[in-house]
Amino acid sequence: MSTPDFVLRLREKVGHELLWLIGVTAVVVKGDEVLLVERADNGLVTPVTGIVDPGEDPTLAAVREVAEEAGISARAEAIVWVHALPPMTYANGDRAQYLDIVVRCSADGGDPHPADGENTRAWWCPIDEIAAAGVNDDMRERIREALVHEGSARFDR
Repeated sequence: MSTPDFVLRLREKVGHELLWLIGVTAVVVKGDEVLLVERADNGLVTPVTGIVDPGEDPTLAAVREVAEEAGISARAEAIVWVHALPPMTYANGDRAQYLDIVVRCSADGGDPHPADGENTRAWWCPIDEIAAAGVNDDMRERIREALVHEGSARFDR
């Protein structure tokens, strides 16, 4: 997995200490399908996720991550859920805790593919097959939040 440069610079100063980071989960919807990826680092099936760069708008981060990881052009429609994840420890001993911002996006174009090496697979999954695709409960909850907000207030980005 690619670690953002700003995190690497912070790690040089704080070592493995707990970092509070902002993450995004981009739930990209196209008709009755959702974009899923299979992560190269741990094999989990998830929507596209990523870290927000310092000063970056989280909705733009979601759109950027979708393009970088899955080759899909997307448009952010709504922030549908903000929640703190529990602290985690990576295999190298680095500790982090994320404020995760779930962004509902719509697809504007492109064919999903693992575009940057962070994933081994990217595809449109029918909504009624998400559980069978191996998406865990936490990620299904994020997808569910995005799907129930279909009629919510929208904004242009």
